[in-house]
Amino acid sequence: MIVKLLAYTPDADRVCAAAARSCYSEKPSGTLVETMKNPGKMLMGVVSMGHHSVIEHAVFTFSIEGVSRSLTHQLVRHRIASFSQQSQRYVSINEPTYVTPEAIENNPEAKKLYDDLMLQIWDTYGKLENLGILAEDARYVLPNGCTTNITVTMNARELMHFFKLRCCRRAQKEIRDMADEMLRQCKAACPVIFAYAGPSCVNGPCPEGEKSCGHSRRKEFITIEDSADSN
Repeated sequence: MIVKLLAYTPDADRVCAAAARSCYSEKPSGTLVETMKNPGKMLMGVVSMGHHSVIEHAVFTFSIEGVSRSLTHQLVRHRIASFSQQSQRYVSINEPTYVTPEAIENNPEAKKLYDDLMLQIWDTYGKLENLGILAEDARYVLPNGCTTNITVTMNARELMHFFKLRCCRRAQKEIRDMADEMLRQCKAACPVIFAYAGPSCVNGPCPEGEKSCGHSRRKEFITIEDSADSN
């Protein structure tokens, strides 16, 4: 899996702070973005209170490579986003490239069964293409574990919601690993917006009830505390 933050709103923390301040000021955000003092403190206060509409002005685009179709089926359920995924209709998947879940990887007997089936699937896929079957039809035999590439764009508010669900230990490990890496890169780019981002246990009680893992991830995600710096 390769996760890369391709682009994001320049100086997003300041832009969102100016948008927030403009709601309570006679001045427009175009003036405030240049003149605001301590926008980090302003934005930290707004975000920590749960007023997340202002961070919709910050947009982030990721390139995600080498993940399974199983993962992307989960990912595209986050509807407030834009997705561009590698097409199995126009791209022939000639090599058996697939994701092996950790539980299978760590079980030699299960891994052999899994690998044998994957090789059989790709053998069948290749034979279908050799018979003149178009890739768009031959792809019906390909598995959920088949690797794919996808470009994802979300605004910061949707990313906060995405991290809340997918950084949780209850999320499947592959998408959790991806979400953790996306959040790490978001924090590096915009430390104020994402200061308190992460699973539900970062900011409050776990909503999973009896299915809770019982372990808070707060210390893994909170990198700055309530006193914001002067960003």
